[in-house]
Amino acid sequence: MVAQDIRKSAFAADFDFEDIRPYYDPEAHEVLQRMSKDPLFLKLIHNLWPEMSLEEAQAKADRVNGTMDFQLEFMHGAIRTIVGRSSDGLSCSGFDRLDKNKKYLFVANHRDILLDSAILQILLVEHGFPTSEITFGDNLMEPGFITDFGRINRMFTVLREGTARELYDRSKKLSAYIRHTIVDKQISVWIAQRNGRTKDGIDLTQTGLLKMLNISGGDDFGKNMEQLNIVPLTISYEYEPCDALKTQELYLSSLHSFYKKAPGEDLNSILTGVLQPKGRIHMQVGKPVTADLLNEINQGGNENEKIRQLCLAIDQAIHHDFKLWPVNYIAADLLDGLMRRADKYTNAEKDRFLEYAKKQTKELNGEPEALLQVFLKMYAGPCFTREKMG
Repeated sequence: MVAQDIRKSAFAADFDFEDIRPYYDPEAHEVLQRMSKDPLFLKLIHNLWPEMSLEEAQAKADRVNGTMDFQLEFMHGAIRTIVGRSSDGLSCSGFDRLDKNKKYLFVANHRDILLDSAILQILLVEHGFPTSEITFGDNLMEPGFITDFGRINRMFTVLREGTARELYDRSKKLSAYIRHTIVDKQISVWIAQRNGRTKDGIDLTQTGLLKMLNISGGDDFGKNMEQLNIVPLTISYEYEPCDALKTQELYLSSLHSFYKKAPGEDLNSILTGVLQPKGRIHMQVGKPVTADLLNEINQGGNENEKIRQLCLAIDQAIHHDFKLWPVNYIAADLLDGLMRRADKYTNAEKDRFLEYAKKQTKELNGEPEALLQVFLKMYAGPCFTREKMG
């Protein structure tokens, strides 16, 4: 264990974060030396840094003296390589809404296990901000290289298994750690608005997330949330990462009401999300949640009602900021049969998307037409949601 000389506020003083924290800067060099000798490191070099020899990578590793160093020296170029290979371009807006003197809690819609948060990191750097810490489920933290890779990337672990009492205690510690990171460590945090990725195309913030964040604060809900500087964050992929895998899961879940993941399924989803063509990608930074809005929410109802109102505000921001692509309008028209959005796409785009949808669902297990309907609903979800908003 390496000590970190950072004061803990009262809300964090009683917690030991050793089992969930990322690596500290003084640990980074030794960890990277260990990683660079792992066979997986050589595979990563071939795929993520093709212009770099093993010797060059190891020499660069010798110069790394912190987690931010690792992200700048290795990960920034790697994510840019992934985006260049698997997309038709990355755009963004809203970073001018952020204050370089503040640290934020980015509450984000979640479409891809790795890229949602990774894309934020490269855009933060390119707009003059330091990278954030990132939540990462313990189901993805396999011992050894994968855990080292996550923790040196400023990822902290969300522990998801246990009894009801254990999960409550872990929620308290997670809440305290997130507040400690933003307030004491002065580092921003990325967190998904829900457990697991959105698969039906409808991005909704789970009330449990805000309950978890609130329990490390005091009696004033508004002040608790204000301290975290919440920013809704929206990523919009033209072609949904893992759309076929998500369709299969949704279809099987509709038949059996419960879906059990196969061994290695999460890793397969990570690789598929990285490699699958995604068309265009857009990231939108929403307006930070203001003290005025939180004061308004604080005026009425019990804590559950306040949480519901803040969830609604975050959802409205994400639904408003989601960039609708032609495929979203096409899927909506194919489902409701009214073709009232035809001015948003061409006939050629419609034909290409329908061919793509049939190809993606062709090899899946299940009734073909039902699978196609599930697939189309995934793409139509953001469009239907926007229209319901008015």
